[in-house]
Amino acid sequence: MMSSLSAHWDSAREVRSILLRFVAFAILVANLLLGGNEGAIRTHAIVVVGYFVISLASVATARFMPDRLWLNTLFVVLDALLVALLLYAHILAGPVTENHNLTTSSLVVAFILLNHVGLKLDRRLVLVFSGIVVVSWVTMLAITAARHHTADIVSLFGAFFNQDLGLTVSFGFTAFAIYLLSRDHDRTRKEALKADRRRLNLSRFFSPLVVADLQEASEALELERRSAAIMFVDLRDFTSFAETAPARELALVLAEYRQLVSQTIFEHGGTVDKFIGDGVMAVFGQPAPAEDDADRALACAIDLVDALSDWKNHNAQNGYPALEVGIGLHYGTVVGGVLDSGCHSEFTVIGDAVNVAQRLETLAKSLDAPLVVSSALMLGLQKQAPLAYWIPQKSVALPGRRLPIDVWYLRRGAGVTLAEDHGIYETGTTQTALHRSPFQSSPLSPDSGMA
Repeated sequence: MMSSLSAHWDSAREVRSILLRFVAFAILVANLLLGGNEGAIRTHAIVVVGYFVISLASVATARFMPDRLWLNTLFVVLDALLVALLLYAHILAGPVTENHNLTTSSLVVAFILLNHVGLKLDRRLVLVFSGIVVVSWVTMLAITAARHHTADIVSLFGAFFNQDLGLTVSFGFTAFAIYLLSRDHDRTRKEALKADRRRLNLSRFFSPLVVADLQEASEALELERRSAAIMFVDLRDFTSFAETAPARELALVLAEYRQLVSQTIFEHGGTVDKFIGDGVMAVFGQPAPAEDDADRALACAIDLVDALSDWKNHNAQNGYPALEVGIGLHYGTVVGGVLDSGCHSEFTVIGDAVNVAQRLETLAKSLDAPLVVSSALMLGLQKQAPLAYWIPQKSVALPGRRLPIDVWYLRRGAGVTLAEDHGIYETGTTQTALHRSPFQSSPLSPDSGMA
């Protein structure tokens, strides 16, 4: 997949190439009109017409067949042959006794077309163009020297090493400099594209702010112990649906679900640690903890309850499976960073907090609840918790864990509103909770009622 950075560079380079072709064409026309060597006028006319045709074909190729890279090489070869033809008209086409020095305007064409190739920033094309021109130029000078010399070797070398050869060397040196610039640009471009691909890959799992931190601060990748909120999201009965669903429908449902969940997580500054089939593991506080990790995690979980409820209803109306969701949320100490596993390294978190969050998501199924939150997360909030029909449950035993924990969970439903007439918090519409309840001011306990 081509990155936006690469596409932008390719587009800008192609625009410059087209503009410089018009400049080169204007110079060729000016040479033809100004005249000079009358014997070369016909050759100039052929070069002008040929270059015009090649330019039109090049523009059409860039517009309609941008991926045909071999055509770019073909056009460069044709441009080089036109320069060789122009050199022939001034060096070999005239009588032996004539002055064969190139006119300034004719010489400029060779350098203009060399710069045109150089702006493509492809060192291979620079080598192709300059190689054809230099070899043709030196060969013509050698033939001219052979035609002029009389009998001794000294006169042969004297005829060969003249002003024309100096111009050839100048052209070759310019081509070498452009080649070095193209090579350096190619290396820089590859590094930039590699960094852009890494950024795009990171952006699939991390929020933009986290991506920036990861790119600028490598120490954030080191394994260290930190506090974080862990969230597991899982679709109910997805396995049964996957066994019979067509592959296209299965991919569509899973892609929409993952996109909805990951986007909501990113909006709250969380990190998608991994996708596990229809399950999603998210972390708030990775790679660096913040004071409001628990607040953002809870707000994200409630938004997900609402968003996935809307998504379920939308699917039901359009003939797709209406799948329920279960979310487990816990706050605790984890070890986070890059876990080196030899052939595969993973940026993740491990620890008891991860296991608890996963078991809370499993508990949500047995409670028929869209969201189960540990009391540890509630106690970790910096602000008042969202108003909801929170149902407390004490001393819940979790599989594989010796000590039970206290949890709070929502009834199956969507949205959060305050029912003032009843003095309790109830689930209601599909709007996201914006109000905060005062129950955070005292320790959470089932004895404290619904508020």
